[in-house]
Amino acid sequence: MDLATVDELLTTTRAVRKRLDLDRPVPPEIIEECLELAIQAPTGSNAQKWRFVVVTDPAKKEALTKIYRTAWEAHYGGQREALADATDERDVQQRRVVDSATYLAENLHRVPAFVVPCVLGRADGAPAGQWAGFLGSIFPAVWSFQLALRSRGLGSVLTTLHVHGEAEAAGVLGIPNTVTQVALIPVAYTKGTDFKPAKRRPAREVTYWNEWKQPRPA
Repeated sequence: MDLATVDELLTTTRAVRKRLDLDRPVPPEIIEECLELAIQAPTGSNAQKWRFVVVTDPAKKEALTKIYRTAWEAHYGGQREALADATDERDVQQRRVVDSATYLAENLHRVPAFVVPCVLGRADGAPAGQWAGFLGSIFPAVWSFQLALRSRGLGSVLTTLHVHGEAEAAGVLGIPNTVTQVALIPVAYTKGTDFKPAKRRPAREVTYWNEWKQPRPA
C-alpha cells in the first residue's frame, strides 16, 4: 500500500459543512460505489444487518431538515449567542464549530443527497454491552463510506440530531419501527479538496497502557 496516500486519507477526512458544494449534483452511481466499499467493513457476528436509505427527493429532504432543525434548536440554539464575544481559545474554537453547525442546519435541505444508515432490529433499553455491539456493527461501515467519499472528491459529516425525531423521520421514509436509524449523512462534492489534519492532542496524552491513569493535578 501507498502509506502516504492512506495516511492523508485518514488524517484529512473531515466533518465538512461549509465547504459542501450545494449546487453540484451527486451521481447516484458514486453513492452506490461508495456503499459497495462501505459494506466490506467488519460487522458483529458477520450479521450484516446494515441498511442505507439514500434521500434525494426534495420534499423528503425538506421534511427531514425540519426534524433536524427542531432538534438543533433544542440542543444548540443558544450557544451561538453565548459564544459571540468569546476570547478564550477553547471557546473561540467552539464558536467556529457552532457557526459551522448553524450553517449546516440552515442549508441542510440544499445538500444534494442524504444517506441514513440503519440497523435491522432495536436495542431500546438494552445493557451497554448490547448497545456497543449494536452500534459497532454499523459505524465501521459508516466511516468506510465517508472515507470512500473523500477519496472521490466528496465530503460528508456524520450527524445524529434527526434521531431525536426518529419516529417522525421513519414516517417520512417509510422505515419500519423494527429498524433503528443511527445517523443522517449529508453528501456533496466539496469546494476544493485541500483539507488538512485537525489539531489534536498527541496520542500519548490520551493513551494509557495496562491501566487507567488519572490526569495529574495542574
